Amino acid sequence: MKVLHVITDLDVGGAEQQLRLLLRRLPVPCEVLTLTSPGPVAEGIQADGTPVTHLGMTGNRDLTALPRLTRLIRDGGYDLVHTHLYRACVYGRVAARLAGVRAVVATEHSLGDAVIEGRRLTRGVRTLYRATERLGTATVAVSDTVAARLRRWGVPEQRIHVVPNGIEAHRFGFDPAARALVRTRLGLPLDAFVVGGAGRLVPGKRFDVLVRAVTQLPGVHLLLAGAGPERDMLRRMAEQFGSGNRIHLLGERDGAADVPAADGPGAFGPDIPGLLSAIDVFVSPSPDEAFGLAVLEALASGLHVLYGSCPAVDELPADQAPGARHFALHVHELATALRELRRQAPDRLPVPPVVRRYDITRSAEALLSVYEQALADTPARRGSPTPVPPRQGRAAALPPASVSLPDPARSPDPSPISNR
Repeated sequence: MKVLHVITDLDVGGAEQQLRLLLRRLPVPCEVLTLTSPGPVAEGIQADGTPVTHLGMTGNRDLTALPRLTRLIRDGGYDLVHTHLYRACVYGRVAARLAGVRAVVATEHSLGDAVIEGRRLTRGVRTLYRATERLGTATVAVSDTVAARLRRWGVPEQRIHVVPNGIEAHRFGFDPAARALVRTRLGLPLDAFVVGGAGRLVPGKRFDVLVRAVTQLPGVHLLLAGAGPERDMLRRMAEQFGSGNRIHLLGERDGAADVPAADGPGAFGPDIPGLLSAIDVFVSPSPDEAFGLAVLEALASGLHVLYGSCPAVDELPADQAPGARHFALHVHELATALRELRRQAPDRLPVPPVVRRYDITRSAEALLSVYEQALADTPARRGSPTPVPPRQGRAAALPPASVSLPDPARSPDPSPISNR
C-alpha cells in the first residue's frame, strides 16, 4: 500500500501537527503534498524521512493546480490518497479520481456547527464540500460530534469513520525545571498566577474573551501561544486596559514535534510542553471545536482547564477528565472562574483517563484499518483509470475556468458572541 497525503498547507496548526504524528506511526510508505505554504511542519516531516512536495498553488482561483495535482498523483502510482483540510479535500478528491486512484480518504479536522477552519460556513462552501465528498471512498471524522455534523450534511453513514485525534502524552508531562526556566526567561515572578492559552489568533477562537478576563485580574499573567490576524488587536486591547506588561503573546509554538519557532533568530519562546509546565491553568475559549487537542495536551500536563468547546471531553463521562470545566463565553464568568482557581492555588492533578484514551498510536492503528477497508471496498480495475463517478446520469466534468472554489478564509467572520 502506497499512500499520498494531500494537505492545504504545512504551517504550525493542529491538523498539520496531527499529520506528522500519524506519519511517524503508519506502517506503510507515505508521501506528502502541500498545496501551499510548506512551513515549519514540512521541515519536520522531511526530517522524519517522509518526502514533501510543494504544489505551488497561488490561491483559491488557481485552477491550473488541478491538472498539475492530477499528473503528480498519476505519476506517483499511489494506491490511496488521503486529503486533509477543506481546499485539499476539494482539489484532492477530484484529482485523485481523475488520476485513477483506487481509494480516496479524507479527514475532516475542523468542521464546527457554524464554522470550518475558523471561518463561517457559507452555502457555497457547503455545496462544494458535499459535491466533492461523493467522489471519496471514506470520510474520517475526528470525533463523534463531527460525525454527527457530517450526517446532518447528508454524508452517508457507511462512508463515515470516527478516528479521534491523538497525542504523545509523555511530551506534555509537568516539568518543574521547565517551569522555572520559562518563567525566568520571560521575566515572570516564580510565584505569579499564570494563565495559558494556545491556538490560531482568529476571530472564531475568541481569545479576546480570554485577554479581557485577564485584564480584570490584577497581578495575573497570560501566556498566549499562536499567530494570526488578531495578534495586533489583542495587543492593543491589553494596552488599552493597562495590562500590556501582563499579556504575553508568544507567537507560533509547536505542540507535536520539534519545529523551529517562527519569531526570528535569537527570539525566545517556550514550546507547548514548556508553556504548559509554566502556567497554573489553561483556557480554551473557542465556542466551536471539532475535537479539542489543546485541552487534551493541557490535561496531560496535570492542569485545571476551562474550555468553551471540547468534544474530546464532552463525549465521555465526567470522571474521565475531572480537571476540565466548561464555561459560557462571557468575560465576567471566565474572570470569576480564574479568580476562584487563583484563590484555591490548585496543585497539579494526576493525568486523567481521557489522556490515555487518545494515544496517537491507537489513532494510527484505527486509520490503517480505514485504509484497508477502503481498498477492500474498491478492488483494482483493469484497463483504463477509474473514471469520475457520473452524477444523475450525466458525466461529471471539470469545473470551467471561470468557476471559483469557495474559500473559508474569504468567508465572513462568525458573529460576535456576548462578552457580558
